[in-house]
Amino acid sequence: MGKNQHVVTHPEGWAVKGEGNERATSVHSTQAEAIEAAREIARNQQSELLIHGRNGQIRERDSYGNDPFPPEG
Repeated sequence: MGKNQHVVTHPEGWAVKGEGNERATSVHSTQAEAIEAAREIARNQQSELLIHGRNGQIRERDSYGNDPFPPEG
């Protein structure tokens, strides 16, 4: 399983960052473009996608890993 991918604000728009990375994997002018790029990486790495709002808080998350079925809890 790969690193979780975060969509975060960036001075040039929106960035995709792997969890724990200092540098952005890619930078996009719109959040939608960044989400699409991050979703593709998360699918390939079977990891999680975390979308942050402008305030920095996580507003949405999608998992592309090996989720337990049925879900626990």
